[in-house]
Amino acid sequence: MVKQVNARKNSRLRYSLLVVAIYVLLVYSITAVSPPPRAVSMGFEPKSAQNVTFLADLSWIDASGQRQLEQQIFDAALDMIANARKLIVLDMFLFNDWQGPVRESHRTLSQELTDALIKRKRTLPSLVVTVISDPVNAVYGGLPSVHFEAMRAAGIDVVLTDLTKLQDSNPLYSGLWRWLIRPFGNAQGSALPNPFGPGKVSIRSYLTLLNFKANHRKLLVVDGEGGELTALVSSANPHDGSSAHRNVAMTFTGNAVLDVLVSETALLTMSGATASWQAWPVGVVEQVQAHRLFALTNTDESEVAINAFSANNDTQLQVVSESRIEDAVITMLLSAESGDKLDLLMFYLSDRDIVNAIKAAHQRGVSIRVLLDVNQDAFGRKKKGVPNRPVAAELARSGIDVRWCATAGEQCHAKMLYRIHKDGAQLLLGSGNYTRRNLEDFNLETNVWLQTPISHPAILNAAHYFEVQWSNLDGRTYSVDYEQYENDSTWLKWRYRFMEATGFGTF
Repeated sequence: MVKQVNARKNSRLRYSLLVVAIYVLLVYSITAVSPPPRAVSMGFEPKSAQNVTFLADLSWIDASGQRQLEQQIFDAALDMIANARKLIVLDMFLFNDWQGPVRESHRTLSQELTDALIKRKRTLPSLVVTVISDPVNAVYGGLPSVHFEAMRAAGIDVVLTDLTKLQDSNPLYSGLWRWLIRPFGNAQGSALPNPFGPGKVSIRSYLTLLNFKANHRKLLVVDGEGGELTALVSSANPHDGSSAHRNVAMTFTGNAVLDVLVSETALLTMSGATASWQAWPVGVVEQVQAHRLFALTNTDESEVAINAFSANNDTQLQVVSESRIEDAVITMLLSAESGDKLDLLMFYLSDRDIVNAIKAAHQRGVSIRVLLDVNQDAFGRKKKGVPNRPVAAELARSGIDVRWCATAGEQCHAKMLYRIHKDGAQLLLGSGNYTRRNLEDFNLETNVWLQTPISHPAILNAAHYFEVQWSNLDGRTYSVDYEQYENDSTWLKWRYRFMEATGFGTF
């Protein structure tokens, strides 16, 4: 009798394991053959760039141990908005005043930006303002955004990205969510505390959050006097809890700005908001449509990598998004030669292809310095150092110079790579972290890739920004030795590898 009972238990166990195995196989098979939407990884050719400017936000620890700040990015953004004439297109990931469990005295970026947009719209009622953001700011339908509601009341078009059209970075969970939870939608609730700030939300908000996908872009396009379009592409969010972070940005004019707008029209169309970009000024729509037709018909065929420095030594800029960012990073690393200099400043570094390419470049004699966030602070919450600490340990074992950003609650949130070569320089920056989720078409990301002579002010300023932090110039503490936060534990290493491979993580 006991043997029969055990046999039945073993049979049920084998059946359950078979069901789980079939589910995993089906989920990953479907994920493998399902292409990303056309809004992702669009291909754009390098364009001649004008008025290119490097901007940065910086933090450091003074002699008394207090955090100090110097900021440029949102001051420039607010100035662009104040001078817009006919069009403002803003796409920002985090746009709220939430700060987490430990409140600090932060700059009220979300309200500053909201007020600036409303003020300009009221000053120029014919001005078309399109604000695109991520549904996380409304807790995925569980809590209305006071900033978005105020903008809508002022006649500003606010579009929340339809994330369901994106591929699932966390397919084992997202498969169940799509079948069992998504059909019921979401609404305001009071079952659980808001995971990001004050208020309460429904259980379905938490269940949606676990999909771990986002419109992670951070960009602004405006037209100025004379109709010239200017773009700002950044790593900075208009989020009060992020207002002390270190970040980088680039502003520029020229045809590359139209590429930014083409990418945004594809995002809006994917989100069911085609009418939003069709309402832009006629002249802009006509230019965008011409560029859009070319981009959509040439995405797969267009050559997106600048493989060699221009013979005439001019300045070129290329808009790259999602997996095109990874292509740019790999190209910069694989083409680097002995004698070249590569400096990387990064919030999250985990992508295996990039980590291996960094090590390979070092073995070829390329001078490489890597400055990383410690991954210990997240809006008043403590983190375990994943993924940067195990990755840093791997790089340090290979002989690569690694330092940590010295922070006091804020994050070293910049995403920047630059290369100095005897024939010129390349600078890549924007919203994309170097992770599987950011660079393999799961999130929406926008970066810009600049190729120019070494003497270009944007290169000189970017290089100075890195050097100030690496070398702790001016008697300020910007960074600390690798040994201060060294962690080479096997557990942390395999935890990072599992989270990176499966999507079961926030990076």
